[in-house]
Amino acid sequence: RICPALCCARCGRAKRMSDQELYRETHRPQFHFSAQKNWINDPNGLVYYEGEYHLFFQHNPESVVWNNMTWGHAVSADLVHWKQLEHALFPDELGTIFSGSAVVDWHNTSGLQEGGEPPLVALYTSAGAHAPDPVPFTQSLAYSNDRGRTWTKFADNPVLGHIEGANRDPKIVWHDATDQWLMALYLDGSRYVLYGSPNLLEWNHLCDLDLPGVSECPDLFELPVDGDFNDTRWVYWGASGGYLLGHFEGTVYVPETEVLHAEQGPNGYAAQTWSDVPSDDGRRLQIAWMRGGKYPAMPFNQQMSFPVELALRSTSEGIRLCRTPVREIERLHAKAHSEKAVRLAPDAPFIPDVGDLLDLRFDLVPGQAEVFIMRIRGVDVRYDVKARLLSFLDASAQIEICEGRIPLQILVDRTSLELFAHDGQVTMSCCFLPEAAEHVLSFHAHGGGAQLESFQAYELNSSWL
Repeated sequence: RICPALCCARCGRAKRMSDQELYRETHRPQFHFSAQKNWINDPNGLVYYEGEYHLFFQHNPESVVWNNMTWGHAVSADLVHWKQLEHALFPDELGTIFSGSAVVDWHNTSGLQEGGEPPLVALYTSAGAHAPDPVPFTQSLAYSNDRGRTWTKFADNPVLGHIEGANRDPKIVWHDATDQWLMALYLDGSRYVLYGSPNLLEWNHLCDLDLPGVSECPDLFELPVDGDFNDTRWVYWGASGGYLLGHFEGTVYVPETEVLHAEQGPNGYAAQTWSDVPSDDGRRLQIAWMRGGKYPAMPFNQQMSFPVELALRSTSEGIRLCRTPVREIERLHAKAHSEKAVRLAPDAPFIPDVGDLLDLRFDLVPGQAEVFIMRIRGVDVRYDVKARLLSFLDASAQIEICEGRIPLQILVDRTSLELFAHDGQVTMSCCFLPEAAEHVLSFHAHGGGAQLESFQAYELNSSWL
């Protein structure tokens, strides 16, 4: 962890937090990443190298509100326990440091390697509108030859000039079949683009795309359908969780779907996947900013989602992107509560005796109930059986009942709830402030009986311990 002094950048004075206070504040997420202090938003530069998952992030080092975008930096060996390091990239004459991505340049295509290890290379947006002397938005490069601990900006930045609008958020990936780097980039409106490069330094236009209703923060990756590597699709992703499925042969991305939506909650945004996850792991791993959360009187502002694994699965509606919490959540499992079957009669709630950090897993069998309610720390998750509609605060999602049941997994932290239905076919990321409540968790059925089958409630340890 970085130094526990909470410093005011303007006056230099500091308030020292003891180890007993740091990361234990009232509204501090306990198993979702948050910066030690000040504002964060988009995850950036997600790359795995030599046993470490790197998480860079949009960060204001000086305040709990958005401004002065800098790349913060944290690392983890297990996607659960994070150590915040020194800031990686600071604003310069080209602008503040907006979102981007990072890769391991295994074959030193960039020529930036010094020493015996391949460099880590990051592409990011130089937000020129926020430069001391404003200039257009461009794309710049930085590299590291010491496992990401220090970064050098490329001497001839930017490596891609201004195209249109506030073009931004480069996501880079190696395409082995054509021996080139690809860059997915946001342009303006709902317009995106793909570029190609042999060396990360010189970029050629490949094709344009449109994702109606979607903007910002693209990602691009290939996944097998139902685990079959002979049947794959390329996913082109946008910030709000809207995505296209299609094919890519090296020059043109050909969509085969309209925009589909992987995120139904109001707070999941700007998700990005990790590059260079080892082949013997083989997972496509993703994390998002949970935007819009409230953290009153806290030294930090905003949090990340819990990391998820992505998979393409065949459903009754076609191939869909499914998202489930990474298995490493089990590293935090503590006391377990389990019931083979819990019958819910009207006006007879089920109230398990659990803590406030939870990994819940069960099948909801609505039965004759008209409405099912799960009350979490005084706030209701409500499922209208007839309408097939699940709602939480101002968010709602259509969730069908399949073979009489809805399999659910729900992660509950101090100020957030993440819900995964039907093995991640429907996902909702929601921030909330708890209400005063007599019970941390209770389940209710109205208008008829319901049942919870294979009920498991795992209390979770803090990832900061």
